[in-house]
Amino acid sequence: MQHVWAWLFVEGYLLSLLLVPYVFFQKRKQPVSILAWITAIVALPYVGSLLFILIGINRVERTAALKLASRQQIGRVVPELARFQLLPGEALDPRVMRLQRLADRVGRARCCFGNSVELLMNTNRTLGLIEQAIKSAKASIHLEYYIWQPDKTGYRLRDLLIKKAAEGVKVRFLYDGVGSIFLGRKFLQPMREAGITVANALPGASFRERWSLNLRNHRKIVIVDGATGFTGGMNIGDEYIGRNRHLGYWRDTHLRMCGPIVLQLQQVFAEDWFFATREQPVGHDWYPPADQAGDQLAQVVAGGPDGDADVFHSLFFAAINEASERVTLATSYFVPTPALVTALETAAHRGVHVRVMIPKYGDHRWMVIAGRGYYESLLASGVEIYEYHRGPLHSKTLTIDGVWSLVGTPNFDTRSLLLNFEVGVALYGPKIAAQLEEQFADDLEQSDRVDLCSFRRRSRIAKLSEQVLKLFSPVL
Repeated sequence: MQHVWAWLFVEGYLLSLLLVPYVFFQKRKQPVSILAWITAIVALPYVGSLLFILIGINRVERTAALKLASRQQIGRVVPELARFQLLPGEALDPRVMRLQRLADRVGRARCCFGNSVELLMNTNRTLGLIEQAIKSAKASIHLEYYIWQPDKTGYRLRDLLIKKAAEGVKVRFLYDGVGSIFLGRKFLQPMREAGITVANALPGASFRERWSLNLRNHRKIVIVDGATGFTGGMNIGDEYIGRNRHLGYWRDTHLRMCGPIVLQLQQVFAEDWFFATREQPVGHDWYPPADQAGDQLAQVVAGGPDGDADVFHSLFFAAINEASERVTLATSYFVPTPALVTALETAAHRGVHVRVMIPKYGDHRWMVIAGRGYYESLLASGVEIYEYHRGPLHSKTLTIDGVWSLVGTPNFDTRSLLLNFEVGVALYGPKIAAQLEEQFADDLEQSDRVDLCSFRRRSRIAKLSEQVLKLFSPVL
């Protein structure tokens, strides 16, 4: 028996010796991520090696050329947006001009005017407005979701889509293969039979798939008739409207948009659809003429591991460094990169009022614990940290100096910023920023401020748990 254990020990470390060099060949811009994977493989050869094979290999590079081709193909069929784009030299607050240029460069969409943007803070109202928009559809309905649960809420919305398909509306449904892993044949077959085109955005439910389970499509998009768009943090399922008794009240932030900005959102969906199905995204139902719907300056920003730039990481870092008065951040997962920790701490040292809101009881407990491993240095620098206790906080919002905001799907964690496909909307001007800051103030009444002295008195078990999970935070 001792010989068996000895052989397993030697075999495990031989496996780790083979995999460790391969870790260095992965295109990772965060050295701490490399260190975390090497530590996992060496400390737990079999478990660490299996996890690396499943979720650590960045296989998106194999199809990056196809993704680029889809962007180039789609970029040629949306000339309608040109007349709404912000031209160089047009008036824009100097504090956010550099952010607008950065988003132009890395996010691939120009800032445009003529939009109506409504902040949606209540998930039941959000779902109701989505259903209302779907019911009013005349030509097309496009949906893209990370999580769509086959529960009461998921079935009700599915049946509504089937009804609209029967009326002759073209329905395209894109879902993530891991986030929506429970969408089986029983749920999807009636959609296909009704004429709905269903596609898996990033396969992963089968080990035969070439995709890494680590790279997910975390976007949430609904577009109706190319004229009304929704995006933000909310998925589809009972828990997201407070029907899960264990999780309780669900706090999320979403957007309803009209105007040319919807065609930018449509462009993101079209790229993902072409990538998943090879269907050419052309035709009137894809890009109807855009009309001016309001006076909001806005810009859709899309990011993922298929490009050279870490879009949201760069944008968050730049935005925090541009702040001169205040930074207000709400996120469901707080596992920042070292660069973002430095940006928050430096802003606080400069005298910027930095406030961060994180859930006290998240839907993934280990992420909450890992996030607390970053608290002490942030608190010592003057950053204010609040833990929302009414229920899961799932919002992903950032405001800078009350003049620039971002609302969308990316969390303030390594996975969202460096691994997932995400989408957000950069909003220029004080109107939306003021609403977000007002909502933040309301959420403070349901939050506990973390005190540095009290936090330092937490148990040794808590400290140990935080540091262990913090070590592996780049791969959580």
